[in-house]
Amino acid sequence: MKRSVFIPVASDFLGEKELENIIASNSEKLNNYCEKRIGKTDILKTEKVYYFIVTGGTEAQVLDLQKIRDEKFENEEIVLLAYESNNSLAASMELLARFNQIGKKGRIIYLPATEKSKSQTANIQKVNGKGQLAGNRIGEIGSPSDWLVASSPSAKTVKENWGADVIPVKMTELKQLFSEITDDNCQKNFNELTANSQEIVEPTNKDILNNIKVYLAMKKLILKYDLDAVTLRCFDLVLDLGTTGCFALSRLNDEGIIAGCEGDMVSTLGMLLVYKKTGRIPWMANPSRLDLENNSILIAHCTVPISLVDNYIIRSHFESGIGVGIQGTFPRGDVTIFRIGGNNLDKIWLATGEIVSTSKEEDLCRTQIEVKLNSKDNVADLLTNPLGNHLIIVPGIFEEMPIV
Repeated sequence: MKRSVFIPVASDFLGEKELENIIASNSEKLNNYCEKRIGKTDILKTEKVYYFIVTGGTEAQVLDLQKIRDEKFENEEIVLLAYESNNSLAASMELLARFNQIGKKGRIIYLPATEKSKSQTANIQKVNGKGQLAGNRIGEIGSPSDWLVASSPSAKTVKENWGADVIPVKMTELKQLFSEITDDNCQKNFNELTANSQEIVEPTNKDILNNIKVYLAMKKLILKYDLDAVTLRCFDLVLDLGTTGCFALSRLNDEGIIAGCEGDMVSTLGMLLVYKKTGRIPWMANPSRLDLENNSILIAHCTVPISLVDNYIIRSHFESGIGVGIQGTFPRGDVTIFRIGGNNLDKIWLATGEIVSTSKEEDLCRTQIEVKLNSKDNVADLLTNPLGNHLIIVPGIFEEMPIV
């Protein structure tokens, strides 16, 4: 049996020294599957190549690399190596979901996993969303993030399958409004946010004020376009304005205006749906780590509705180290986790479980919870047939979710 080689794929936010440290720390596990590491320029020189997904935000890179491979190895199985940190698992799930959508064979090897723990078939159900969100208007501020390769449906697909209207809003309009808002306009929100936090770690006052300006600018757009929900291409704020949308999305969700990250229309659709059907405020987050033996999942993101947590710390955004992220502490309790997906948004994965702990690890997004799934559900589903990256978490048990 020929052993494979691997290509590490990382985002531009990761430095070369950090990349080498991550590869070194996973070398023993990588060696179980791969003979050696190669560079991207050698991608056609070997028959078996695995992609080591070092960080999130790498999905578009892998798709581009696989297009090159397809010139010579069009029908090969695509193998993604995921590990426990830096949104590697989330990116791998988004990638495998995309490969499934376009009819390519693929699988995820989760490096901490044991073979006996892996699920063979995922519990994916069909869902009929026809008209369930008719009359709702979802604002799309900026296009979906480049890495959302399985989560960027057209406005037509959303309308035909769920009934909601997608309203495009240019990022330039948000940036213009942002530039017009003064520090004085932000003072009330600044005082409230900082006074109620347990601690402020990295952000300066200016960082916090800029986050509030994003919120106030988004509020103006929501009023102007009469929006029921919104999704934001938030990494453009990091690159162009040196700020983040984490507070804005947190506050809007608390106000009952569903707000999703990264321009992820699929997750925003799911959040809006569950809010309309149950009245519960949902949380959108990354699947970051699996414990297959314990049937549990660690879920994390840099924003969270403050109404869902017992307390919070004001941190920086994890991947970039810029702006503001919110590190909240969830109470223990029952939750339902789900994900909509498929080319026609007509599939759903749903599981129930209990939040058993909140963690504060430095190599994951800021707010982190561990959920142990109930015995009828299998966390290994997420390795075999994922519908995409982000998951929706809602307090309470909804075994017969109204959307199924």
